Amino acid sequence: MRLLVSVADAAEARAALAGGADIIDAKEPRHGALGAVAPDVLRAIRSAVGVRRPVSAALGDCATERAVETAAHLAAGLGAAFVKVGFPGVASAPSARRLAAAVRRGAGAGTGVVLVAYADWRRARALPPGALVAVARETGATGALLDTAFKDRALFDLLPPGTVGLWVAAAHAAGVFAALAGSLQGTDFATARELGADIVGVRGAACVGGRTGRIQRARVARLRALADPASAAQSTAFV
Repeated sequence: MRLLVSVADAAEARAALAGGADIIDAKEPRHGALGAVAPDVLRAIRSAVGVRRPVSAALGDCATERAVETAAHLAAGLGAAFVKVGFPGVASAPSARRLAAAVRRGAGAGTGVVLVAYADWRRARALPPGALVAVARETGATGALLDTAFKDRALFDLLPPGTVGLWVAAAHAAGVFAALAGSLQGTDFATARELGADIVGVRGAACVGGRTGRIQRARVARLRALADPASAAQSTAFV
């Protein structure tokens, strides 16, 4: 299982890289679950990471087709291997498909698209997680992430492991990788592995001071060991 660490700037990217993160994810935690960093910050993160790891970029939440297509195109042009986009307030599958297709167009052939489903989907007024997996399959996404839109409850507080496991299996059946996030701690990693998750994503667990604190190399290293204790090899691929 790969470890994704969300970073807010180049200094944090270097700390995550030194700690052994498999994927460096550019995200501004002060701007919500999928806050996008500024273009110059993404450029600096990409430069700090170089070719050693893939960089993913959060695009924020879907607004209009034109906006998300432009955002995906910009992130791809700055070297993002993957872009992530969420769908709060989008409870219609046709609307979600149109928005996801716009992200896919903007990302181009060289950048993967990850669609984000929410465990607290009712509160977020979004599609159920299973329905978003179907959208991912229909629009040519590379992966699906099950996260939380609101950060006051963790993923496994909202959904039991069995339900999450069924979602992971559905993602794999749809031909996309399955990532899990949502205020996860290292103690959740064994469960995530057992459920078949390809990737586990963290922010707060890797920080001193919570999700709006700072990434610490030692914390990342401990999480990396928990994510894949059987292997000390460093991954250069998203899956």
